[in-house]
Amino acid sequence: MARVRPILNGVPETLLWTLYNRAYEAGQPYPVLDDPVALRLLKDLDYPFEERFGRPNAFHSQAQGLRSRCFDLAVQGYLADRPQATVVALGDGLETGFWRVDNGRLNWLSVELPEVAELRRALLPASDRLRTLSRSATDLSWLDEIEDPEGRGVVVTTQGLLMYLPPKEVRRILAACAERLPGGVLVLDTMARWLARGTVAGTSKAGGMTIPPMRWAMNPGERHKLRSAHPGITEVRALRLPRGRGAMGELIRIQSLLPGLRTLTPAMTQLRFGGRTSH
Repeated sequence: MARVRPILNGVPETLLWTLYNRAYEAGQPYPVLDDPVALRLLKDLDYPFEERFGRPNAFHSQAQGLRSRCFDLAVQGYLADRPQATVVALGDGLETGFWRVDNGRLNWLSVELPEVAELRRALLPASDRLRTLSRSATDLSWLDEIEDPEGRGVVVTTQGLLMYLPPKEVRRILAACAERLPGGVLVLDTMARWLARGTVAGTSKAGGMTIPPMRWAMNPGERHKLRSAHPGITEVRALRLPRGRGAMGELIRIQSLLPGLRTLTPAMTQLRFGGRTSH
């Protein structure tokens, strides 16, 4: 099969950087994230990864793997009680979470911008339980695509997405999910305010790529404010990164826990929506 050359700019291009780091970690002898599909994607893409992003950084690669693993564990935790739930991945990029958490019963809906949705369809294996919707996450009509008449449950993931949206749009998405998905959960990651300021100033880079402006930021101690988005948000819970590999993994874990250092890595949070509990 001919290799696919992606033409992406701005926020969509960041998916290639995260894929690069995730695949590098997956290729290690004892990876924190088992991700063979990511390794295959790297081979199928005609893209100058090292030239664009530099050589993989062991810290960033393992941290990226742990972030994805944290999302996986949150999804798997929900599926343990609701094995036929629908997973809605907003801004899924070239994430391969479906193949990492698939229990053979879940349904998965990826919501992506058209140019990225096209890449997903061209590169990723097909499944009758996986759909890719060409739509912006801010177009809330994606909620109409969720079919859950029997209350099997819905878990929404927003990995590497919300920080690039205006605060007003973030609030709209959280409120809409709380209103429309009773009994569901939403998992998100946020960057600290000081890190986001660097992206707005145009001084934050990943190799030769300038990281796009992060318009919404939140320090870990501000999690409780998320509850104000809608009265249907009944729980705001901090998620800890899983244990990593070796000294580097321990450094990432300790850094994510200490008040003075935890703003260096994304903060992981799960929201729970009140309502029906049948499944």
